[in-house]
Amino acid sequence: MKKVVLPVAGTNETYTLRPSKIIALGLNYREHIAENITAEIVKSQDLPEEPILFNKTPNVLVGPEDAIVLPAMASRYATPDDPERTDYEAELAVIIGRECRNIPPEEATEVIFGYTCFNDVSQRNIQKRDKSGWWRGKSFDTFGPIGPVIVPVREIPDPHALRIQCRLNGKVVQDGSTGDMIFRIPEIISFISRHMTLEEGDIIATGTPQGVGPLHPGDVVEVEIEGIGVLRNPVVAETS
Repeated sequence: MKKVVLPVAGTNETYTLRPSKIIALGLNYREHIAENITAEIVKSQDLPEEPILFNKTPNVLVGPEDAIVLPAMASRYATPDDPERTDYEAELAVIIGRECRNIPPEEATEVIFGYTCFNDVSQRNIQKRDKSGWWRGKSFDTFGPIGPVIVPVREIPDPHALRIQCRLNGKVVQDGSTGDMIFRIPEIISFISRHMTLEEGDIIATGTPQGVGPLHPGDVVEVEIEGIGVLRNPVVAETS
């Protein structure tokens, strides 16, 4: 795994990302559920009754300005009726600050180190076809750009009042608010911690608003979250 080191906003410190796991949420924004690609994957447009979790393996992590590499092997899953498609997904990420298990929602903020931007890059052809779940289409190298800084939890008193945008080649393609999350961060942390121990440095990606779409070689994708900054990454094709 490429080591990703991010500045800690408001300090002279840096933080080295070495998560034991990256847990992500699917279908956590109402409008995103209605998007065709999502409905096609889950065969439903109903609101989930509990958080929908999937994992991204730590090899996905890259930092600001690092390239997102579109995998060559994905072409074998494409058909004339289902062209090859790898999407951007702008998300707010939570960095866990200390080990916790069975944490109640009202104490969840106490285990957060900080927040940052995340791009949950997703290979859709594999995601739709893989009977074992979403992890393979979500876990190619470079499929988890993160940054540009980590903002300590104390500096963002309400993480559900932030504008979240994605721009593709300068054009706004996602424009939402973290207030539109179906499951909010304290509930998410509590829910995950009832299934597994969260460890210091683990990352939770909290879902994406509507407007997901495909990436192509030569693109530049930017994720911007109010109070955090802009995560910028170029897109290239795998060459070997």
